[in-house]
Amino acid sequence: MKRLLYFALFILILVSTTMTPQTLNLLPVPEKITLGEGNFVLTHSFDISIKGNPDKRIYPYATRVLRRLSGRTGLFFPQDFLTEKSIEDTADCIISVEQPGKVLLNEDESYSLQVFSNKILLKSKTDLGAMRGMETLLQLLQNDDSAYFLPVVSIDDKPRFPWRGLMIDACRHFMPVEVIKRNLDAMAAVKLNVFHWHLSEDQGFRVECKTFPKLHQLGSDGMFYTHAQIKEILAYAEDRGIRVIPEFDIPGHSTSWFVGYPELASAPGPYTIERRWGVFDPTFNPTIEETYKFFDAFFKEMCELFPDEYMHIGGDENNGKQWNQNEKIQAFMKENGIKSNHDLQTLFNKRISAILTKYGKKMIGWDEILQPELPKNIVIQSWRGTEALAKAAQQGYMGILSNGYYIDLIQPTDYHYLNDPVPADSKLSDDEKKFVLGGEATMWAEFVVPENVDSRIWPRTAAIAERFWSPQNVRDVDDMYRRLDRVNFQLEELGITNTKNQEMMLRRLTNNGDCTALNILVDVIEPVKIYTRHNYGVKYYSYSPYTRVVDAAVPDAPEARKFRKLVDEFLNGKKELKNKITAQLTLWRNNHEKLAKTINLSPIIKEIEPLSLNLKLLSEAGLETLSLLDKKQKPKEDWIKATDKLLLEAKKSYGQTELMIVSAVEKLVNEVKK
Repeated sequence: MKRLLYFALFILILVSTTMTPQTLNLLPVPEKITLGEGNFVLTHSFDISIKGNPDKRIYPYATRVLRRLSGRTGLFFPQDFLTEKSIEDTADCIISVEQPGKVLLNEDESYSLQVFSNKILLKSKTDLGAMRGMETLLQLLQNDDSAYFLPVVSIDDKPRFPWRGLMIDACRHFMPVEVIKRNLDAMAAVKLNVFHWHLSEDQGFRVECKTFPKLHQLGSDGMFYTHAQIKEILAYAEDRGIRVIPEFDIPGHSTSWFVGYPELASAPGPYTIERRWGVFDPTFNPTIEETYKFFDAFFKEMCELFPDEYMHIGGDENNGKQWNQNEKIQAFMKENGIKSNHDLQTLFNKRISAILTKYGKKMIGWDEILQPELPKNIVIQSWRGTEALAKAAQQGYMGILSNGYYIDLIQPTDYHYLNDPVPADSKLSDDEKKFVLGGEATMWAEFVVPENVDSRIWPRTAAIAERFWSPQNVRDVDDMYRRLDRVNFQLEELGITNTKNQEMMLRRLTNNGDCTALNILVDVIEPVKIYTRHNYGVKYYSYSPYTRVVDAAVPDAPEARKFRKLVDEFLNGKKELKNKITAQLTLWRNNHEKLAKTINLSPIIKEIEPLSLNLKLLSEAGLETLSLLDKKQKPKEDWIKATDKLLLEAKKSYGQTELMIVSAVEKLVNEVKK
């Protein structure tokens, strides 16, 4: 009776997304869902028809969706490539589009998706909305022991924010075209629509520049994108409904520019490409006209190359040292009544903004560019946080949030997921909230290279994508993790390498030996957080090896997270979980002896041997604690002292990695102390 009532409620009313049945694996969660009875069963005859007036990019997109369905099910569908002639009324899936979409800010991406037992109808105003709907359709796919099917459902969906981005730093470590492409595919799968491409930095200038060829010839170590490659990526993104916004970081973060053009710097050269990480002194001279003549010509070329209406100028972390030490700059400031370096950078930003306006672009930059004199069409990207973003909105400036989405900091998924561009307690008025356009995850590249960058971006960025797309009240962390596991697996079909490349890196670490014991340890460790990796006595350069255990370990290690959850539930009364916890602790206790044999053959992993030993000792302490709890015995004082000492030792990092089950064992120990 309860089951019938449950389904009746879904049939009669449009339910909140937080009530979505737990069998669905949709991420992002759609705005509105009505779940019905029955399923649409896929067969070998499944086909798709596209009607209306879409942009032509929808045909290859729908073809790729069809191939992905075929690949997952093994069904031999009759259609090869969808074209303008694919308009059969009898098709199983009919996609109806009113008009071509423009890959611009605020374009309509809404859609409605109805799955009946005998037909699928996808309707949208633009083809961009239809593309978002096709990704939802793919996520609806389920199976039992006899068939693949989609549940009968009605979905009405649209994004909460129009700016949903991912920034990839291709400068500190160069990211080849194939890395960019596979991440664009993954972005489309979770409905992200802005690719922010960081293209200049102290460590490299990454774009072919025909106007000033020494930029890429001398400032890139030969690793740059040609015009042809850029156009290829732009077209690839356009075909997936993704805007591409280039960032040329000025006036600071600019050492690589000065290798070829030292006369534009605020201090004499010569300059060489920076190999270290950090904030450095080289800065453009904002007081000479040559600087603005250079940028006029430079941005003319780049504005013609990149079609989006926005151009990112960076503008962050100018330490001002070269300006302070340059007598001519100081004299200029005095003559013009410029009181501070911040005011001098404001002058620079206004001149650059005028150049961009001349070439039909609008400026975007980090928090530091915000000044009342700048036009209201600029966008502020905030690394400082929601308060800075709100302040900009109150002044009538558009903004996007990146604070809380710095995925290079190795923070857990739920931290990013619960971070909101417009928090529930925001004091902004409804009109002011409209100035908050959304946000971007930022993948800075000090500690990533092409083989492990995906593991830092995914799957956490999928959870961030849900924050940008779904209603604000979608905040169930446990359900997010449940769905994230599924999406992470599905991203592999798009070429994302976070899972398979970790296995490859572990094989290399063991010299192609048995990785089992190392894998068990790596499953419960993570790289150290924030930027503390710089603080452990290892000096990193751009050419350093990024192949150690710390580079193979992933953020938010799933096995450790699941164990912490198990312990929390056990301590909250689910005593039946004791056997699962015991089995896990037993596995870890017995692992050290096996891993020690591998370590003896692989010097590169010897640095994490103390972690392996601590995992063994922690597991023994955990098993002893469970036994005491089971017997309802109080531990002896000597045991408490020894265990407290062990917990303190186990919190130490080795090889710039740390054990992530310490807090769970500590909770067990604290329970038995009561």
